[in-house]
Amino acid sequence: MARITAGLTTSHVPAIGMAVDLGKTEEPYWQPVFAGYEWTRQWAQADPPDVVVLVYNDHASAFDLRMIPTFALGCAASFDPCDEGYGPRPVPVVEGHPELAAHLAQSLILDEFDLTLMNELDVDHGLTVPMSLVYGSPEAWPTKVIPLAVNVVQYPPPTGHRCLSLGRAIARAVASFPEALSVQVWGTGGMSHQIQGARAGLINPEWDAAFMDGLIADPDAVAKIPHIEYLRETGSEGIEMVMWLIMRGALGGSVEELHRFYHVPASNTAVGHLVLQPAP
Repeated sequence: MARITAGLTTSHVPAIGMAVDLGKTEEPYWQPVFAGYEWTRQWAQADPPDVVVLVYNDHASAFDLRMIPTFALGCAASFDPCDEGYGPRPVPVVEGHPELAAHLAQSLILDEFDLTLMNELDVDHGLTVPMSLVYGSPEAWPTKVIPLAVNVVQYPPPTGHRCLSLGRAIARAVASFPEALSVQVWGTGGMSHQIQGARAGLINPEWDAAFMDGLIADPDAVAKIPHIEYLRETGSEGIEMVMWLIMRGALGGSVEELHRFYHVPASNTAVGHLVLQPAP
């Protein structure tokens, strides 16, 4: 049977992707950010999973105000990097896993999660920046990827509780897949940041740290955080953190923290990163 072996969270700041693409990772501003992922890169290289279910949000690239799915599952065989206004990132095409994706679609919809199924999908920095942070700049990505896009751009986004429940449903779905696959679930986005308006540049390290602690120790309590608290305490883009709860729900009850990193700022954003595995 397939099994979920680990979970990972990370911010997906677009400027991080530009730093990779333009060879700026060793510059004084960026070096501390990439140093925080060195442990993860070595860990990932040692034992890459067969498939990553990568939870991210689209930034008006594949979706716009004409179509706003709450949850969109990528079921295609491959996903091209999209043009976000300055050309597609020079990264490998993302190879999908249509068989597991189809199984997830069936299991989750019958588990009463209404998904939009994407048989064609271009992916933006929300997905490709985490891949670059973990795997660097390879000729081809070392793992298959199933994108799971979550609406956290247009109100109303899903609640933390709904996201945690979706993660638990993903765990049930993966466990019922008959092929022996190693699967990881990544939750991306955040942490505290606001990119427009009077509070542009807002960062709240204390809240971010408490969120990471709670995500590990008591995800049900974190799932009760209302939208207005994310907005008040972490800025208008901090709501992206609800996607971390999908990852956490997929790992089950108790987890072990393998690695934690936090850094401010990276392009006016708090960068947070966790690597977790299910407790034995």
